[in-house]
Amino acid sequence: MNHIIKRFIRHILRQSNAGIRIELPVGIILLLLLTGCASLPDNSHRSKSFAYTETQNTRYGMAQLHEKRAHPGKSGFLLLADGLDAYVARTILARGAERSIDVQYYMIHDDLVGKLFVHELLKAADRGVRIRLLVDDIGLQGRTVKVSTLSAHSNIEVRVFNPFSRNMPRNLQFITRFGSVTRRMHNKSFTVDNQASILGGRNIGNEYFDADPDLAFSDLDVLTIGPAVKEVSESFDLYWNHQLAYPASLLSASPPSQKEAALARKKIDDFAALQQNSDYVKALANSEMVRNYRDGKIRFTWGDAVIVADNPDKFIADRSETHLFLATDLGIFFKNIKQELIIFSPYFVPGKTGAEGLINMSKRGVRIRILTNSLASTDVTAVHAGYARYRKRLLRAGIELYEMNNTLTKKQRKEKKGPGGSSKASLHAKSFIFDRNKVFIGSFNLDPRSHTENSEIGMVMASPVIANDMSEWFDQNIDKVAFRLELRQDSIGVEQIIWHGLKDGEKRTYTREPHVGPLRKAGVALLQLLPIESQL
Repeated sequence: MNHIIKRFIRHILRQSNAGIRIELPVGIILLLLLTGCASLPDNSHRSKSFAYTETQNTRYGMAQLHEKRAHPGKSGFLLLADGLDAYVARTILARGAERSIDVQYYMIHDDLVGKLFVHELLKAADRGVRIRLLVDDIGLQGRTVKVSTLSAHSNIEVRVFNPFSRNMPRNLQFITRFGSVTRRMHNKSFTVDNQASILGGRNIGNEYFDADPDLAFSDLDVLTIGPAVKEVSESFDLYWNHQLAYPASLLSASPPSQKEAALARKKIDDFAALQQNSDYVKALANSEMVRNYRDGKIRFTWGDAVIVADNPDKFIADRSETHLFLATDLGIFFKNIKQELIIFSPYFVPGKTGAEGLINMSKRGVRIRILTNSLASTDVTAVHAGYARYRKRLLRAGIELYEMNNTLTKKQRKEKKGPGGSSKASLHAKSFIFDRNKVFIGSFNLDPRSHTENSEIGMVMASPVIANDMSEWFDQNIDKVAFRLELRQDSIGVEQIIWHGLKDGEKRTYTREPHVGPLRKAGVALLQLLPIESQL
């Protein structure tokens, strides 16, 4: 039993010994007993390891050497907006790795992309590359043994961050361990030889890399080289060596035998071989990234960069210790905005403090434009309910709100692949543009969960070129892809939100949430009554 349960029981015994009659509902007694059963194995003997530092003579250490010398102290950036290119970039890096690959993800799905991704890691390990794979436990239900088989490879170690107990149902732990397992490692990074890294919003799965025609995200990653990579590796090492990072083999009741591991490997190899003539693999082979790489046309944009990341101690510290939060470091960039802020955030719940900060920023003359999901395009209705209660206040302050003009059907919502999945209709990119001068790209949403509960990582790039390109895209395309919200007053002064958008290329105006039925609207109204904002 954990220390809280022990203290509680000691208190009950003291009261009982003092002659005080104690009566507890049977449900509470059972819940306390079950909480005590949710145990984890001893993790104190895990070994420590760190990113390799002497890698400047590796393939990627020598790559773009002329550009690196022409931009001393700067980092190089390459945006990966296309899903195919984003996957190809990871494949190219993995195939050229010589010393190490460090992988940190919230989710790695057991689908086409997930299996191809794992196959690339295995092939790199076969060449002698050290693989450290750190994954959150949220998507591993029923897959612990399968993940453990990867660790059977002499050059691969897999660790699971903030795991659920394996001797108690997960759904029950969301109650008995609320405030613990409800906090998840949402970080996303892929680093090769401590010389090149990819950060952004994508998990590893079909819907993130255009491998499923019905399920896809509008997402954004950035490939970076130069000094910023060392900061990514430092953050990875903090998580990898943290007390909440459990070796996958430690969580498996019966680690796979050599024969079982060999059989699992053969299945992955056979699967990858069968995909070589598939439409998706052919599309990868013809992606723009492949052509540019083959023709030597990949060019980086250079500038200063700052990696902002939550300290993993955030999970075990009091929530008041905000010096551990990514948001504290990122907040400096928000405070320094002079003229314009553009926000891409699929899950946008500013909270009272955040809303007040945006309103005050608008009052001092900063133009603020925000793109998020509409009720029709989101797959998380509860998050939309949290966002919707702030719309009128923000619009009243002159903040411009835009919502994705796409429809996510009931069937598509059911098809989403586990927690956090979505559909082609959804925005998933998390990016902020500061004064057309700096850009943040990462895993951080502007919502209470990213701010306080989960851990995140991202990069702030000082690049007017990238900032201007992204801002101009927003200027030229936002009315084509999103509804523009307007706050109007009727004849008796009642405020009403109006949605302006396109349907079949024609301008349309809506006086109610577009493309959703009364049941979903009623659900949002009900959710707004519940005190759940901190978990959104």
